[in-house]
Amino acid sequence: MKINTLLTPLSVDELYFTKKNVVVIDVLRATTTIVTALQNGAKEIIPVSSVEFAMTVSGNSFKGHTLLGGERNTLKIEGFALGNSPLDYKREIIEGKSIVLFTTNGSKAIVKAKYAANLFILSFLNANAVKEKMLETDEDWEILCSGNNGKFSYEDSVCAGMLITLIQNAKEEIILDDSSKTCKIIFDKHKKKLSKMLAETEHGQKLIESGFNEDLDFAAQQNVCDIVPFYQTGVIKAIVK
Repeated sequence: MKINTLLTPLSVDELYFTKKNVVVIDVLRATTTIVTALQNGAKEIIPVSSVEFAMTVSGNSFKGHTLLGGERNTLKIEGFALGNSPLDYKREIIEGKSIVLFTTNGSKAIVKAKYAANLFILSFLNANAVKEKMLETDEDWEILCSGNNGKFSYEDSVCAGMLITLIQNAKEEIILDDSSKTCKIIFDKHKKKLSKMLAETEHGQKLIESGFNEDLDFAAQQNVCDIVPFYQTGVIKAIVK
């Protein structure tokens, strides 16, 4: 098994992912929110790459069974029912609902990888579950970090390093590209203080300024969910381990 890590989505075009196996990460906060929403009973997540498309998809869906969720510059979009805080996605609000999700980085990265053969969604919350599903395939994998407005995202790279460490601990014959090796080193530095790491990142600081301090502690939880969000034909649903 070979693991290749892409530190931002801008390094490749969408056709690069055709028939590849891909894991997408956006720790702050899209993939953390997707895992949480599905864990709390959402029927499915429909990621979109623009607010306009989110409105179109929502308008064509069954009223009362679909919610609009997402953010622009960390804040909930006007007219949307939900933001991009995982704490918004409570079971009593979202259970059984389809959620159309737009975010600045994560939903765009997921859509970009839409031609993948397998596309899983990763956060610190479900890293071990994702690792198990990856090992079942025994094939090569691409890890796609959603980045921060096209730039390198420290927290996504740390999460990639966590996944890579878990895989290496379970399987000896793993080939890592240079980016994957770097992510593993970064994770090893921060693995005992993830909340502190998140608070010190560029995006973490922006979230703190916007009043989302609790989101950082929530996103730093390790392996508290056993689900693997799986993208197929435009929709993310949960595989339960």
